[in-house]
Amino acid sequence: MIIKGNKKIINAWTFYDWANSVYPLVITTAIFPMFYEAVTTTELAGGNTSDLVQFWGFELKNTVLYSYVNALAFLIVSALSPLLSGIADYSDNKKRFLQFFCYLGAISCAALYFFDVNHLEWSMLPVLLASVGFWGSLVFYNAYLPEIAEAKYHDKVSAKGYALGYIGSSILLIINLVLIMGFDMPVKYSFLSVALWWIGFSQITYRYLPNNVYREKPKGYKFTKGWRELQKVWKQLKHLTVLKRYLASFFVYSMGVQTVMLMATLFAAKEVDWGTDGAKTGLIVSVLIIQFIAIGGAYFFSWLSKQWGNIRAIALSLLIWVGICVGAYFIYTPMEFYIIAAIVGFVMGGVQSLSRSTYSKILPETTDHASFFSFYDVLEKLGIVIGTFSYGLIEGISGSMRNSIFALLLFFVIGLFFLLFVPKHEAIRPKWAKYK
Repeated sequence: MIIKGNKKIINAWTFYDWANSVYPLVITTAIFPMFYEAVTTTELAGGNTSDLVQFWGFELKNTVLYSYVNALAFLIVSALSPLLSGIADYSDNKKRFLQFFCYLGAISCAALYFFDVNHLEWSMLPVLLASVGFWGSLVFYNAYLPEIAEAKYHDKVSAKGYALGYIGSSILLIINLVLIMGFDMPVKYSFLSVALWWIGFSQITYRYLPNNVYREKPKGYKFTKGWRELQKVWKQLKHLTVLKRYLASFFVYSMGVQTVMLMATLFAAKEVDWGTDGAKTGLIVSVLIIQFIAIGGAYFFSWLSKQWGNIRAIALSLLIWVGICVGAYFIYTPMEFYIIAAIVGFVMGGVQSLSRSTYSKILPETTDHASFFSFYDVLEKLGIVIGTFSYGLIEGISGSMRNSIFALLLFFVIGLFFLLFVPKHEAIRPKWAKYK
């Protein structure tokens, strides 16, 4: 059995954020969305453009297709994660599952090198599989946190992981941008760099992270154990009021957070007036603003959670998200978008880090953390399915991505409302509460 607090293991765990965070930044946020928007937009006579694409006989807006593919990816992940993580809890293969999904995601990123707009039916497949690989790996990655660190250090360890992720992914993004904009490197090579970075640096994690923290052998190792474990978690939730109400809030507000991460770049490309040639530079500047401010945001909200308690800190971040949605509806100029991007960066790191650490703090004492985190991930992924599908559906019906902001606003408001009814819990109270 591994003793909690082993610095070498904790550092190895946080370093996976350094390795895998290049996917959400380079592929889902920065370079690939701009590449996708460019290659799926066609020039028409008279200087006009068309963003309509053909996909299995259907004509769709390019961004609507992108939303639907992401929704399908998260639906697949939500179906797989309970099965696999339940098995992982009762085997010595937790790290093996983490590696499998890591390699699936990284190889799929490399396959984007062959993206061809004339064969979108096949070109969108690596987009889907990369998402499945990334989010599937996080089921097992997140499940390690309560097993390797004491509850009082979860906020700090979680924030360190996110900070390393923001720093590492920003470094690779800057390297790619220098090569693309300064040395005319083809954009597709950046997709290969993501695969190499992800696989390469994750080896540090695999070298030190144990396969099975509790050194237990499986009893009756069967695929059905995964579903039985999820059923057991569901039954336990009925008696865990704090956990149940927190998950209800998380389910709704994560719809908004993750949809913003996935669609922000495409929103800016379509709805902000960048001028003739300013879109590429402006979008990259926005992404870098978000990345570097998010590092400070993660640590700020970690500190704030100690002063105010986790729930109040998350509530503040959701209030800011509501303001972001209202402001985003009225932005049209690059400077306005930069301001919104800075605020997004500040709360993005905070709400992600605190959501993960808050959940780990209020879990019951158990050895099947992967099953509980699988439940957490299923809710998050189903939320993203609803979020991205709603976002694409509203754009498809109304013809404007700007109108999709109303869905995000609703998610944050409802999530905040549910959060207000989470009962007090000793593990997530502010440090001054014990003196009351």
